[in-house]
Amino acid sequence: MRFSRMLVAALVLAGTVLPCVGGLGTASCTAAQNRTNAPGYRLVVGIVVDQLRADYLERFDDLFGEKGFRRLKTKGAYFANAHYRHACTYTGPGHAVILTGSTAAVTGIIGNKWYDRQSGKVIESITDETTTGVPEGKGASPRQLLVSTLGDELKAATGGQSKVIGMSLKNRGAILPVGRAADATYWFDDKRGQMQTSTYYMKELPAWVAAFNARRIPDQWFGKTWEKLLPESAYARCTVDDAPYEGRFAGGGPAFPHQVGRGDKPKGRFYDDFTMTPWSNDFLVEFATAAIENERLGADDIPDVLTISFSANDLVGHAFGPNSHEVLDITVRTDQTLARLLDVIDEKVGLDRTLVFLTADHGVSPVPEYAQQQRLNSRRIPFEQVAVAMKRALEAKFGAGQWFAGFSAESVYFDLATIAEKKLERAEVERVAAEAALTVEGIAAAFTRTQILSGGLPRMTLAERVQMAFHPQRSGDVFLVPEPFCFFGSEEYTTATTHGTPYAYDTHVPVILMGRGIHPGTYWAEASPSDIAPTLAALLGVTPPNGTVGRPLPEALSRQVARPDGDVSPAQR
Repeated sequence: MRFSRMLVAALVLAGTVLPCVGGLGTASCTAAQNRTNAPGYRLVVGIVVDQLRADYLERFDDLFGEKGFRRLKTKGAYFANAHYRHACTYTGPGHAVILTGSTAAVTGIIGNKWYDRQSGKVIESITDETTTGVPEGKGASPRQLLVSTLGDELKAATGGQSKVIGMSLKNRGAILPVGRAADATYWFDDKRGQMQTSTYYMKELPAWVAAFNARRIPDQWFGKTWEKLLPESAYARCTVDDAPYEGRFAGGGPAFPHQVGRGDKPKGRFYDDFTMTPWSNDFLVEFATAAIENERLGADDIPDVLTISFSANDLVGHAFGPNSHEVLDITVRTDQTLARLLDVIDEKVGLDRTLVFLTADHGVSPVPEYAQQQRLNSRRIPFEQVAVAMKRALEAKFGAGQWFAGFSAESVYFDLATIAEKKLERAEVERVAAEAALTVEGIAAAFTRTQILSGGLPRMTLAERVQMAFHPQRSGDVFLVPEPFCFFGSEEYTTATTHGTPYAYDTHVPVILMGRGIHPGTYWAEASPSDIAPTLAALLGVTPPNGTVGRPLPEALSRQVARPDGDVSPAQR
């Protein structure tokens, strides 16, 4: 209880309201807690496009068809000013927010990986050494996630009758949105070219998944070439196709066409290459279709949850950057993929009985070399430079010692035994190290653990997002923020760009909700992916997840939600 109150107090200092955190909520939660789920909705479909920066929906709008992004934007509520509240804009934290309605400071998912003081190792957001892969490979689970999801709450409200399934190419993209009580999650084994799960969920794959794997669908693309979909004129809004700062595709060059797998390469490597193609998104839709059919998702009046996270867009974005021909091409192809997915849902369940949402887990930074061409102050910052500056300052002040226990993402973890042995104040060690970090070119801010926990951060958006990314038991001792258009990375890079900062190009993502009970329109009010879960909870008539910091979006909610029997949903009475 002491930790919970401390965390809530810290978030209140950051200006956030916590309506339902860990039983500490107010009477505003009572109505939701006392309702059973509203009839009429049979399926909730969550679509996450990994690294879909918000501006792509505008930059490429003229290239889209009518049944993908446009269908969602015109028939749904499109929140065009939605930002993540946390600074750690990575895949794990983003996926953990979407259906918890929370933020990294509460979910405990502070990065894709972080240094764990208890084990003395760097662990991943889905690390669980008690599990193994099914049918083989490495295990994973949602045990690192500290709060409930919409799927967890829906299962509680229906006595476990709702089915909850997540899927993605990435294990964290499949696991974190659906939470601890999910029936199953599936992700792609890029060594064997098949979908897998872990013993957290089951001991063996369902027959339908085994049959799906036996079809060897990815193999049909071995040796095929990814060509441009559109006329060359459509790519004029991009940089040149063979920009020297772009990464390499599957061992080839930076320009189209891209061959996917070659006869002289091991087949296992091909599956890794396959994940970087638009075809892997189509493959995931095939798997989602099989799941809907075989698990009978949306087949009765008890609502189910299916989340689908498309990973290929992120892999392509890292390799080539947001202004590349490849990112334009895969985004337009994703529009076509979404059109097929929505048609499948309409055929199998009915879009009139389905709540659909679309968002992304983070955006992406411009490629530094491209930004420099635009006369922006941009660079890759080798993290070693920061570590060396800190070490020199600490040794000059306190003497030689083993100062660091670990590093992860933008956090530095001190060796607490060294601090204790030297009888030093931890806050003073933090201060000296933070001041040293600021001497490194490209570092904008260095916030200390003491500052964050005592509410001593400056009142500014950047600091608030750091507050929202900090978990007392999992985060480090100094939290570093690069300057705009800068990020941590080696000067000898293999990918063009990345994400992870509190700036708009990383935090700004689309949020779209579509379905009966959703009032269509484009809304410019401030919003966040953390608002998705409480909005869906209001429509379904279930308790919001217990870590919710988001708000139901009143702009999106119709005044009355008609039910098949002509009554009105209790969410709108």
